Amino acid sequence: MFRKRIKRANVSTYDTQLTTIDEVFEKAKKSSDFSCLSPIDSNNRVQVSFYTTLINIDLFHQSLLPCLMENIESIHNLEDIKRVIPIEGIKVSSDGKEVEKSLHEGHVMIQLSENKQACVLISLDNSRYGMRETNDTENEFSVIGPKTGFIEDLNTNLHLLRSELVTSDLIFEEFVVGKRSKTKVVVSYLEGITNPEYVKTVRQRISDLDIDVLLDNTQLEQMISDHSSTPFPLYITTERVDKAVYSLIQGHVALISDKSCYVVTGPSNIMDFFSSPEDYYLPWVVATFFKLIRIIGMLFSIFSTSFYVAIITYHYEVVPKDLLGPIVYSRANVPFPPVMEVLFLELTIEFLREAGARLPTKIGQTLGIVGGIVIGQATVEAALTSNILLIIVALSALSSFTTPIYKMSNAVRILRYPFILLAALYGGFGIYIGIILLIGHLMRLKSLGNPYFLPLYPYRKGGIGHSFSRPPFTNLNKRPSFLRPLTMKKYEAKMNQDPEEGLNSE
Repeated sequence: MFRKRIKRANVSTYDTQLTTIDEVFEKAKKSSDFSCLSPIDSNNRVQVSFYTTLINIDLFHQSLLPCLMENIESIHNLEDIKRVIPIEGIKVSSDGKEVEKSLHEGHVMIQLSENKQACVLISLDNSRYGMRETNDTENEFSVIGPKTGFIEDLNTNLHLLRSELVTSDLIFEEFVVGKRSKTKVVVSYLEGITNPEYVKTVRQRISDLDIDVLLDNTQLEQMISDHSSTPFPLYITTERVDKAVYSLIQGHVALISDKSCYVVTGPSNIMDFFSSPEDYYLPWVVATFFKLIRIIGMLFSIFSTSFYVAIITYHYEVVPKDLLGPIVYSRANVPFPPVMEVLFLELTIEFLREAGARLPTKIGQTLGIVGGIVIGQATVEAALTSNILLIIVALSALSSFTTPIYKMSNAVRILRYPFILLAALYGGFGIYIGIILLIGHLMRLKSLGNPYFLPLYPYRKGGIGHSFSRPPFTNLNKRPSFLRPLTMKKYEAKMNQDPEEGLNSE
């Protein structure tokens, strides 16, 4: 089922309104890629116009133009063109707005000299031109499980979702965002499962948008966000088809945009960002262990360097005697206070990470490895930092990569710095203040009106197990209650009996 809800942003005073075909034609002629073939017959009756950059030019020269020339004598009106051209989707229109829209979607316009107020529109769009042929996931890699990902083509992405969810309950609602880009955005959900309030909220927020150009779905995510002043991502952004499908069957709403290879799903809570699709392709015991490793890695990445600053600056008494000697020895020749050491190394790691990401792949990998080893060794030998702190900072940076979603990893990277400064000012008490402020901030956040800190606040006993572990499939047959789905049960929780039990029962 496909429902179209074509809605446009409010058009400002400077946005040109073209109401007749002549106005559309005059405006289009200003572009160098607009081609007008006139005349193509001896009687100067037929005129063909199109954007060369938007149509399949081979199909035009090999199919449309020869067919038109062959039957030119039998064409007396626009309906005759529809009869002689063997292409589906031909339409006749006299509406300037429709003609302009069709030309920008890859249609060819054919006019007759005796009736310039109407034309025939034939679709020869070349939308696949420039698209990548492979749809492997690049940023959400998994060892086990499917590797199929979305690409920068809306119809392909809708096909991938429709082929995975073979049900008429899967609804696609289409919107148009951007006065200049006219970007198609599709809101997807499962009717009878997804709470209608979420769908209504998404519709309203998209309809209220008034922007010029929408370049990517990640921009749309920020524009419809409940809170703009937070480093935490409030929606799941994924390029994996299986992850988007799982979100839909849980009761989420998915946003798919043309020219974007990422799908945005919501509402989300903070624990969703530590789940990986690979968790559901591994035994639940193994998947639970890995999920706990990610959560511990996130906490270590945020607090490890701030605890180092607090302990070395204010709380030497908590260090065991056997460890105190190596710490004092490693810092004996360091001229800077601990906070300066930490900030220097943290910023160095960030420089290396950003440089590696911006450079070509092979150069970036080499820079990250060689640069990290050389700079780390040089700073220790120059007594600019201690070797113990170098190990802590390296482990902190490494643990931030355990977060399976890149945007949450960025939030973890940013959070380290306020905790380091609070630890330098107030020691352990400063870290305690930072934790209270962080929890308070998380409790204020919402995703599509749903509390972001679920199931911890408001506390939901049933969601705790799913948040910190990956339960066996016998316990995954119900959707999370805090999503308020219309249908709670996904399937009957019946697993195959143990073979020995089956023999004994016989």
